[in-house]
Amino acid sequence: MTITDATTTDVVAELGRLGVADVDDSTLTRALYSTDASLYRVVPRVVVRPRSTEEVLATVAACRTTGVPLTSRGAGTSIAGNAVGPGVVLDFTRHLNRVLDIDVEARTARVEPGTVHAVLQKAATPLGLRFGPDPSTHTRCTVGGMIGNNACGSRALAYGRTADNVVGLDVVTMRGEELTLGHGASATPSSTLDDLRSLVGANLSTVRTELGTFGRQVSGYSLEHLLPENGFDVARFMAGTEGTLATMTSTTVRLVQDPPHRQVLVLGYASMAEAADDVPALLPFGPTACEGLDSRIVDVYRTHRGTVPDLPRGQGWLFVEISGEVPAEIADTVAQAARAASALDHRVVTDGGEQAVLWRIREEGAGLATRTLPGKALSGWEDAAVPPEKLGRYLRELDALLRENDLDGVPYGHFGDGCVHIRIDFPLDAEGGHQVFRRFLTDAATQVASLGGSLSGEHGDGRARSELLPLMYSGEAISLFEQVKAVLDPDDLLNPGVLVRPAAVDADLRGPESIHSPGREHLSRRLGLRLLHDDGDLGKAVHRCTGVGKCIADNAGSNGVMCPSFQATREEKDSTRGRARVLQEMIDGRLVTGGFRAPEVHEALDLCLACKGCLNDCPTGTDMASYKSEVLHQSYEGRLRPRSHYVLGRLPFWARVTAPVAWLANLGLRTPGLRSVARWVAGVDQRRSLPAFATRRFSRTARPVRTDDRPRVVIWADSFTEYFSTDGGQAALRVLDGAGYDVEVLGRPQCCGLTWITTGQLDTARTMIGRAIEQLHPYVAAGVPVVGLEPSCLAVLRSDAVELVDDPRAVEVAQGVFTLSELLQRTEGWRPPDLTGTTLVVQPHCHQASVLGFEADLAVMTATGATIDRVSGCCGLAGNFGVEKGHYEVSVAVAEQQLMPAVRNAPAGALVVADGFSCRTQLDDLAAVQAVHLAQVLDSATAR
Repeated sequence: MTITDATTTDVVAELGRLGVADVDDSTLTRALYSTDASLYRVVPRVVVRPRSTEEVLATVAACRTTGVPLTSRGAGTSIAGNAVGPGVVLDFTRHLNRVLDIDVEARTARVEPGTVHAVLQKAATPLGLRFGPDPSTHTRCTVGGMIGNNACGSRALAYGRTADNVVGLDVVTMRGEELTLGHGASATPSSTLDDLRSLVGANLSTVRTELGTFGRQVSGYSLEHLLPENGFDVARFMAGTEGTLATMTSTTVRLVQDPPHRQVLVLGYASMAEAADDVPALLPFGPTACEGLDSRIVDVYRTHRGTVPDLPRGQGWLFVEISGEVPAEIADTVAQAARAASALDHRVVTDGGEQAVLWRIREEGAGLATRTLPGKALSGWEDAAVPPEKLGRYLRELDALLRENDLDGVPYGHFGDGCVHIRIDFPLDAEGGHQVFRRFLTDAATQVASLGGSLSGEHGDGRARSELLPLMYSGEAISLFEQVKAVLDPDDLLNPGVLVRPAAVDADLRGPESIHSPGREHLSRRLGLRLLHDDGDLGKAVHRCTGVGKCIADNAGSNGVMCPSFQATREEKDSTRGRARVLQEMIDGRLVTGGFRAPEVHEALDLCLACKGCLNDCPTGTDMASYKSEVLHQSYEGRLRPRSHYVLGRLPFWARVTAPVAWLANLGLRTPGLRSVARWVAGVDQRRSLPAFATRRFSRTARPVRTDDRPRVVIWADSFTEYFSTDGGQAALRVLDGAGYDVEVLGRPQCCGLTWITTGQLDTARTMIGRAIEQLHPYVAAGVPVVGLEPSCLAVLRSDAVELVDDPRAVEVAQGVFTLSELLQRTEGWRPPDLTGTTLVVQPHCHQASVLGFEADLAVMTATGATIDRVSGCCGLAGNFGVEKGHYEVSVAVAEQQLMPAVRNAPAGALVVADGFSCRTQLDDLAAVQAVHLAQVLDSATAR
C-alpha cells in the first residue's frame, strides 16, 4: 500500500488490529491538534495517545504498513511548527508521562517521553537534584519534546542544552528497529547505526567545519556528536532531530545539584542593543543566567498582572543571575560584574519573592510579547542565535531590517547565549502579507548566517525555518542531512516537511480570519459582545491564543485559576488552548462546519466554567468565558434553549418573583417529590441541593446609620446578597459603619445580568446592565464609592459591562465600584480586628482572582494577624455550571483538586472564608461546611 492509497479508515483499522486503544479520528480531536504554538495549521488524520511502549511500537508499525506519516507531540508548545503533521499525531502526554526511576548516586533519571519538566523537577528536588535545562514553558513542556527540539532555557549557561543532559535514549525507527542509544555503539547490534557511522566518517570535514561552531547552534542535525572524537554519541545527536529520524519510547537524563544561593543583578540600558553589547563583559563572571528583557514586555505585565519589582532606569534590562555555595562570594562577584558593566543603572535583587516575579515576567515573555504592539505580534522569526560577541550588531541589523519592511518587534531572550526571541507584527491577514512574511524571513536568515549564527537557538527549525537552511549551510551539509534521513527514515514518514525536503515557510499558515471574510457568511451576524480589544472581530479574538499552553500546566499552589475543568479531566478539549483551536477551526470553516451551532464547538465549550481565569492567567489575555457567551448567544437566538437557561440563567428574575412567598417556596424545595420536579424543570442534577431563598430581602432589612458629617458609601445589593445570602450584607453594613462611613443601601436593587451573560442571553443582559449603570452612575459621578459584595456580580461591572454597553458611563462605573477590602484599605484610620491565633482557609472567587484582583483582600486578612491558607484554583460550582445536569462529576472533581483537601486538612476551629455565593454553596453541598463572607469575619471579630 502506498502513501496515496491509505485512507483514514485503513489507518484506524490497522491501529485497532495491532491493539492500540486510544485512537481518535473525530473532527473535534483533529481540530484540537491542527496546530501547536506556531503559525502553522496542518490537520492530522488521526490522533493516537499511546498507553504503553508496546502501543508506540504498534503505532509505528501501523504507519509503516499503511504509509501514513507519523508526528510525535509532547505538550504542543512548539513555536516552529514541529508538532503538527498530516498523518498520525502521537500524543505522549496523556498516558506516557511518568518518572520511572531516579538514581541519586548516578545523578540520572529515566522518564517516559510525555513526562512534564515540572513533574521531573518535583521528583528530583527533594533529593537535592534537578534537571538542568529550564525552558520558559517548564510547567507544561515535556522532556520528550525538549529532546526533540534540543530546548535550552534561561540557565543554559550553567547547565547546557538538553543535548548536553541526555545520557541515553530508547527509540524505534520507522524500519521497526528498537535501539538503545548512548555514548558509543547501541546496546544491540544495528546495521542502521553502522551505516550512520560510515556516513559521518565519509563527511568528517563538513561536520567538523560547519556543525557545533557555538553553543546555541541548534539548526539542522547536530552531527558533531557523531564525530569519533566525541564518542559517536547517538543519544545526544538525536536531540534536536525533531522526531524526523526515530520515535522515542523512554530516555535517561542527567541530573545536577542546584546551588543553594543566588542573586540577580538587574542592569538597565537605553536600548536592547546596548544591553547586548555588554554581554561579553559579563560572561567571565560565570552567570547561571543572563537574560535580556524589553521594557514593553514589562509594561504589559504591569498593566495586566500587577506589581513589578523596582527596576533600574532604562528601556531594556539584563537579568544576570549569579549562584553559588557562599552568599558572601556571590555578593562579591555580583559587585564585580556591576562595575564591569556599562549600564545606566543597576540593582541587586536578593529577595526570593522579587526574583520569582522577575523570572515569571521572563517566562511569560512569549505570551506577553503578543500584546506589546498595536497590531498582532506573532512568532515566525522566533529564536535565532549568534555568537554573543556579535549580539549587539545583530540586534541593530535586525531592527533596520524590521524598519525596511515596515514591521515592528519586541526582542528579549537568552542574551548570554546570543539567542534572541522576538514577536513581530507580520501582516498575515493583509493583502500581500504572506509575501512580506516570506521576504523578511529570507532576509533575516541571510543576515544571521552572515554573522555565523544559527536560524534556531533552541526551538528547532520545524516548518518555520527548515526551508531556509541552505542559507546557513553549504550544499554538502544539506546533502548530508538528506543522507542521514535516508538511513534512518528511508520512506520519509517521520514528521515530513521538517528539516529534510521541507515545506515552504509560508505554506499552511494559520491566521486570524475575520468572521466577515468571504465564505463565512454563516458567521457574519452582529455580535452580542463588542470585543473591544479585538476590533469587534471574533476571528481576531480567538486567535489571541497562540498555543503557549500555560492553561495545561498544573496550577496547584500557583494561585492560578485557568482551566479548572482541564485540571480535573486532563483532556485537551477542556483547556483554553483546545477550545480556542476549535473556535479557530469554526471560523476557518474547512474542518469544523456549521458555524456557531457546530456540535464540536458546543462539546469543546460544554465544560468551560466561565471562570474567566484565562483572562488573567493566560499571557495572551484569551477570554474564553466571553467567547462561550457569544457562541451561546448566536446559537440560541430565536431558538428553544436548554431548560437551565430559562431557570438558572434567569435566576435573579425568579428570585424576585418568589421573594413575597419565599417561605412557601423553601417549603416546597424541602419536599422530596416537589424538590425532584423542581430540579428537573431547572435542568439541575438530582444530586444537588437547592439553596434556600432569604425570607426577608437584604434591602428591606438593612438598617444603616445615616449621619451628615461622615463620608458616604453605597452598598450595591446584588441579587445573591439581596435574595439568598443576606448575612454578608448585614455584616458589611456594620463593618462600614464602624469604619466611619455614612452607609446607604440601594432601595431599588438592580441586577447586573450575570446569569444571562453566562448563558448567552446577551440582549437581555445588555438591557439589565444599562439599567444598573443608570442607577449607579450618579453615585460614582458624585464621588461616592459603591461597594459590591458578590465578586462575580462586581466583576460584571468591572469587565463585562463595557463589552456589552456602548456608554461612557459604563467605564466610569467600572472605575467607581469597589470590593469591601479595596475600600477599607484606603479608609484613613481604619484598623482591622485582631485575629491572632485564628486560621483562615480562604477560597478566592474565580472572578476575584481573574478580574477584580485579590491583593486587597489578602492584605486586609494578613493585617488581622490571622494565619492565612489561601486556596488556589476554582471551587467547581461556578454559578449555574456545577448544578446543571451533566456537569456534576466534573464539578466535584474540580473541587477535589484543591478546595476540598484544604478544608479537610484545616486545623480545628479554622474559619473557611469565601466571598462567592457559588463557593459557599459548593462547600455546603459537598462538605457541609458553612463558609462565611470576609465581611462576616471582620464583623464578628470586631463584635468580640
